[in-house]
Amino acid sequence: MSLIQNRAAVAPLHQHLSLAPEATPQLPNVASMVAALRPEEPLHCIRPAAIATSAGAFAQAFNGETLYAVKCNPEPAVLRALWNAGIRHFDCASIAEVSLVRRMFPGAAIHFMHPVKSRAAIRDAWIVNGVRDFVLDSFDELNKILLETSTPEAAALNARPGLFVRLALPKTAAMIELSSKFGADVATAAALLRAARPAAGKLGVAFHVGSQCMDPLAWRDAMAITGLVIQQAGVHVDVIDIGGGFPVAYPDIDPPPLGAFMAEIDAAFDALDLPDTRLWAEPGRALVAGGASVVVQVQLRKGNMLYVNDGVYGSLADAGTLGFRFPTRLIRASGAQAAAPEAAFGLFGPSCDALDVMRGPFMLPDDVAEGDWIEIGQLGAYASCLRTAFNGFDRAALVEVGDNSMLETAGYGAAEAPLACAA
Repeated sequence: MSLIQNRAAVAPLHQHLSLAPEATPQLPNVASMVAALRPEEPLHCIRPAAIATSAGAFAQAFNGETLYAVKCNPEPAVLRALWNAGIRHFDCASIAEVSLVRRMFPGAAIHFMHPVKSRAAIRDAWIVNGVRDFVLDSFDELNKILLETSTPEAAALNARPGLFVRLALPKTAAMIELSSKFGADVATAAALLRAARPAAGKLGVAFHVGSQCMDPLAWRDAMAITGLVIQQAGVHVDVIDIGGGFPVAYPDIDPPPLGAFMAEIDAAFDALDLPDTRLWAEPGRALVAGGASVVVQVQLRKGNMLYVNDGVYGSLADAGTLGFRFPTRLIRASGAQAAAPEAAFGLFGPSCDALDVMRGPFMLPDDVAEGDWIEIGQLGAYASCLRTAFNGFDRAALVEVGDNSMLETAGYGAAEAPLACAA
């Protein structure tokens, strides 16, 4: 027996119970699936139409190429929905993500946009998976990429790598900042561009303002820094990659409309006066957040705390660690209508860890009881891919449904939909 056993994380962690879209003319809705399955494990509900709508809206509004950030949700049902919506470019951060996308979509354009990669990952991406674009933020990483793409086997492919220099940015209004881990300062970035230009099939500058960034001006300021770097480098840049970070609505978060972000990006790009340079973006949350929900079951009620069968070690990490609130609706075990007035509840997850708590508050009918189900929405981003097997609570199922997003939005401004229903 081998002492080494491999476990793939970038794969569904749950049994897929849905019918393939081509096998049925009408996808079921969440309430009918709960009534039919009466699930005692978390039920992940993917909304392909909602994902397609968000992806189409972003791609139409953005004057450049849209790359989906696979780390946000690598579930194959989500990737298929994006592909069917016309997304053909994928931002991958690991060789597992690269391999998954290549298996699913042989014709996809895959971009390896993690600034620090193993040599084996670079070789596999370049030789086996046909990846041509790599991001970097140091001379060590640049040298690593150039070496691994110029070995005899790699050189036989007769291609030159696309090299993207990642900038560090000042702190923005993002809920999760990223520049403390990745990015080169202005002087280093300019030097990297000069060094990379002779070897690059395409040369780019990349930045990321941070996740769930509420301020459209953050992209304007980042574009100005990008222009300064390009000017100091004195070389032609083919692509400016403006990253992701575009925010979505949650019950207590109402971002500016998508057009406000695009207006600042377009104006800032025009000010750089780079007619032969293209724009790329790497949205994740903006494309898929509204495209999934999770149905959990109440196992015990103590006052206004509900013990449910999913938690911070499952798909509700952001509800615990980051304190995100999510839209909720009650689906009664009895099938009766939810008529009681709403009250604020907190949730305890299924593990034995006292840190497995989601304070919310989550608004639900005041007579919620053991055996009822709660649908928690806006979980298309990061929820399923952050699941762990801690305490053995890693069982879940997945269905594809035809429901709209639980938070209907106009652009990115939230207008909450009714959040209580019966099965």
